[in-house]
Amino acid sequence: MMLSTYFEDLTKAYQAELEDLRSDSEGNDILKSRLKAKRSQFALMMPMIETAPEMVSVAFHGGVSFPNPHAMVLLSTNEVEEFPAWDEIAATVEFEPWADALVAIALKETGGENFLITTVCLEYLYEKSNGNYHGDYAHQSAIDDSDDSVDEVERDEDRDQDLETEGADWLAEQGFDRH
Repeated sequence: MMLSTYFEDLTKAYQAELEDLRSDSEGNDILKSRLKAKRSQFALMMPMIETAPEMVSVAFHGGVSFPNPHAMVLLSTNEVEEFPAWDEIAATVEFEPWADALVAIALKETGGENFLITTVCLEYLYEKSNGNYHGDYAHQSAIDDSDDSVDEVERDEDRDQDLETEGADWLAEQGFDRH
């Protein structure tokens, strides 16, 4: 997959941010509690959404599903100035109820729509690169809405098709030749 320069740089930073949050100095996995803290301070982090979006985006970790993965693939090739309207992207993702509250906060901010587009794409790229991707929201139905982390939830690892095959199928349906 060919990422835009914007997402290529931010994907690395997003992964590093999650890794930094994952464990304490003794090696204990404390990601769940650190994400909970980030979420409780989300409104206070809004001034950072343009300068360090990866540090704020992690608050959404585990709270987004992608019923239309092709939209995320296309989005990941865009630079910020090429982003579509948030409404177009919002229709291609689904949020856990607790994440919906964060969306509402972000949308009140100047630059909030671009931040949310960045966030959903970063989360998609992270999930895909770590083998946790699920295009069907129903796979996450076992997640307790009161839980702030999906790290402890077992997920179905099997996929019907890989993302490239899905993309090729979609392009073929649009009239493009397969390579």
